[in-house]
Amino acid sequence: MEKTEIILVRITGQDRPGVTTALTAILGHYNATILDIGQANIHHSLSLAIVFESETTQSGYILKDLLFKADELSVNVRFSHLSKEDYSTWVNLQGKNRYTVTILGKELNGTQISLVTQVLLAHKLNIEKINRLTARIPLNKTDRIGRSCIELSIRGTVDNFKDLQKEFMRLSSQHQIDIAFQEESMYRRMRRLICFDMDSTLIQTEVIDELADRAGVGEEVRAITESAMRGEIDFSESFKRRIGLLKGLDESVMKEIAENLPITDGMVRLVRILKKSGYKIAILSGGFTYFGNYLKEKYGFDYVYANELEIVDGKLTGEHVGDIVDGKRKAELLRLIAQVEKVDLKQTVAVGDGANDLQMLATAGLGIAFHAKPKVKANAQQSLSTVGLDGILYFLGYRDSMLEGDY
Repeated sequence: MEKTEIILVRITGQDRPGVTTALTAILGHYNATILDIGQANIHHSLSLAIVFESETTQSGYILKDLLFKADELSVNVRFSHLSKEDYSTWVNLQGKNRYTVTILGKELNGTQISLVTQVLLAHKLNIEKINRLTARIPLNKTDRIGRSCIELSIRGTVDNFKDLQKEFMRLSSQHQIDIAFQEESMYRRMRRLICFDMDSTLIQTEVIDELADRAGVGEEVRAITESAMRGEIDFSESFKRRIGLLKGLDESVMKEIAENLPITDGMVRLVRILKKSGYKIAILSGGFTYFGNYLKEKYGFDYVYANELEIVDGKLTGEHVGDIVDGKRKAELLRLIAQVEKVDLKQTVAVGDGANDLQMLATAGLGIAFHAKPKVKANAQQSLSTVGLDGILYFLGYRDSMLEGDY
């Protein structure tokens, strides 16, 4: 039986057509087995690595030919011998303890990236790959898209997930970046259902406050809303108290408000791309069905579950019809829709901003607190605060280059 050895080849230099072709042809000529190969290119700067196994009697000829070919192509080449034990250990780690860190902000600088990687280092997590998800950055600042995102592929064992998340949250708030830390699995890139809160998530207002202003009870209702969003009072109780103050308001006011809803930045783009990608999209709201249905008809949401205001003779009665959609009900509805659509819960996403969304965020495979209150951020899986709603696309693994200029 012929003896074999394992060799790592690293090629760097100016990228040009034909480098990979020429070098792999040499390996093919000597019947070397390519065990692994990876290549990256940043501004025409090539980094190519190949691990191959060959018969010991052939290795010298292979290295000589690779060296001459590299010189001919004006690239640098280095060789390292790998022990079979080290290689086998590396193979056995495949697919285990892999994570993805997404760093997102209006701009990213060296300090921000360094601070994130320091946290990873402190937790003994190793960076294996870094990819840019946003488009290349033009020199003319007026041509820039106003967001920057990179994705780090990580390997290691997370001993204390809560501490890691807490450190990332601290960095996020201090340095105007969002940091998502997700386990790498097939589900991360196979999400199929996304459920949104409506008020202060899909739209930049709390509709009940708009109604209250028209009814002349704005300050009273707004105070109850804020208290509920902070989790200080029970949602169902706050809901009843607030709609009770709307008694006598004319139904026509709802149409006027619906037609002038302030849409959250990035929402239209996000929904359009998700629909193209085959997602089912739901609104699960503690707000009102009238406004949820308006958004459904205009933007193509698949499901709307919210609270229905009772209207008699064209006036709000101050009562509601049916069960209240509170935090518990939102989580139940997410499970129900996933079951109807035959989607695994790990393939679901939930997005919201208030304490009323926490159960839904915890139930979903990916829960995202969007421009949320501190208590919600602290209890959510992930948080998005620096850019618009379409920043969620990066958490789902999308790159701008995938979107055919739609960025």
